[in-house]
Amino acid sequence: MRQILRANFVALAICLQAVAGLSHAVELDQQPGYVLAEFIYEDAPFPSCHASTIVETPAGLVAAWFGGTDEGDDDVGIWFSRQLDGKWSAPVEVANGVQSDKERYPTWNPVLFQAAEGPLLLFYKAGPNPRDWWGMLITSNDSGETWSKPTRLPDGFYGPIKNKPVRLANGDLLCPTSFETVTDGETIWQVYMERTPDLGKTWSKTGMLNDGHEIDAIQPSILFHSESHLQSLGRTRQGKVWNAWSEDGGLTWGPMKLTELPNPNSGTDAVTLANGSHLLVYNHTSKGRSPLNVSVSEDGRTWQAALVLENQPGEYSYPGVIQSSDGMVHIIYTWNRKRIKHVEVNPAKLVPVEMTAGRWPR
Repeated sequence: MRQILRANFVALAICLQAVAGLSHAVELDQQPGYVLAEFIYEDAPFPSCHASTIVETPAGLVAAWFGGTDEGDDDVGIWFSRQLDGKWSAPVEVANGVQSDKERYPTWNPVLFQAAEGPLLLFYKAGPNPRDWWGMLITSNDSGETWSKPTRLPDGFYGPIKNKPVRLANGDLLCPTSFETVTDGETIWQVYMERTPDLGKTWSKTGMLNDGHEIDAIQPSILFHSESHLQSLGRTRQGKVWNAWSEDGGLTWGPMKLTELPNPNSGTDAVTLANGSHLLVYNHTSKGRSPLNVSVSEDGRTWQAALVLENQPGEYSYPGVIQSSDGMVHIIYTWNRKRIKHVEVNPAKLVPVEMTAGRWPR
């Protein structure tokens, strides 16, 4: 049934793109800022993949995602690859949802974080579905060559739900988190933040940033405007990217509001660059999961069009984005649920173009 629904989804996306005049190919390598594009792997022991994450370690870039027969199937595990001498290693499964010889659950949404002076952390979720999953954590002291045994996070804590955590000035890890629940037959999406001062040993959390009725929101990212002035933004069911602001380092947050940027109920990710500007990767459309775009902003409020990563029919979604120590931006995302794609961008060479009322320039 899921495969039939996904086929219908892709067919609908193709129709919507044709109506919108997006059927022509945009050549990524002809756009300012492009450095390279590659697949993390060509062949793998699983047919379907999704929800990738990327980080820089002392040994180089590493990436993770979930893969298996199909999203939500019990054989879905967390897969991992390292970039060695410019090439990505063959995917290896580093975590799964095996509970016993007779019980196994799918795993979901891995999130990587490299501690400045400590291990590589890999957060993920395990459980039958996003309403009943729980948070898990494994760590590595050798940039992902070997891993610890998995530990379960305390009840009610999930770690970063899709996008990377950020390190605060006091050393705390602020994890952008969201929660899905069913109340009176209605599925409610709410955003909040979790915080750990000791890399996952102890935890605290904020209140919810939204009530889940006026704005259904999940999967936040965090941007820095100063040490205490933070912005969060992410995915909604309302057809727009949401954002909210904190003036106290993420302890409390102002009201969640919708931006002018479209969102087709699909994951986004964002990063504050070394020069203080901000970069957002998202599907700039209200329907479907193509195109996949990059926008930039100086203040987190006014966004300019910068790159079109994909605009052909299909699903290009769930991006993750970081800036590495050499200043390059690395974007990773789902490519048609079959492979994971990595794009490197030089942000200094992007040529931003103004948008009017959130409309992508043609």
